[in-house]
Amino acid sequence: MRLQIKGKNVEISEAIRSYAEEKLGKLERQLADPTQVELELAVERNPSIADKIVAEATIWTKGPTLRAKERSTDMRASIDLITDKLERQVTRYREKRRHRHREHDGQGVDAHVRTETNEEGGPVIVKTKQFTMHPMSAEEAVLQLELVGHDFFVFRHEDNGEINVVYRRRDGGYGLIEPS
Repeated sequence: MRLQIKGKNVEISEAIRSYAEEKLGKLERQLADPTQVELELAVERNPSIADKIVAEATIWTKGPTLRAKERSTDMRASIDLITDKLERQVTRYREKRRHRHREHDGQGVDAHVRTETNEEGGPVIVKTKQFTMHPMSAEEAVLQLELVGHDFFVFRHEDNGEINVVYRRRDGGYGLIEPS
């Protein structure tokens, strides 16, 4: 497992690095083959925020892409919280996969873009992500959507090769957007 630890507004000490490696290493035993783990630790500089330490992790595997974000008042507590959240995601994924009795080989990185306004009033793209889209069914895409914890998931449909989007509806159901 390749672990990459980044710090934002904070210097990552060797003690924190080894603590994160130990905690996230537990996930390696539960997953088939986690290829890359990225952990970003940040300190918010806003004095009105009580939980200033933010931990955000993304795990790319042969199957699902797991993503979690947690905040607390302590660096180690944030790492513990994010590890617990990722363990729950892994357990949920394994149970759903076992229940379905079929192979799942989708892989992706969440494709979210945050926009801001520039001087002329137009939006400015401040972050871009690229990801591999393996063909999958709409049901597999919904599973991926649940695992990454976002409101939508972009995927290539296995039947026709078209780019589709599944999204979470306000009523708790799911929607599918297909090109015509």
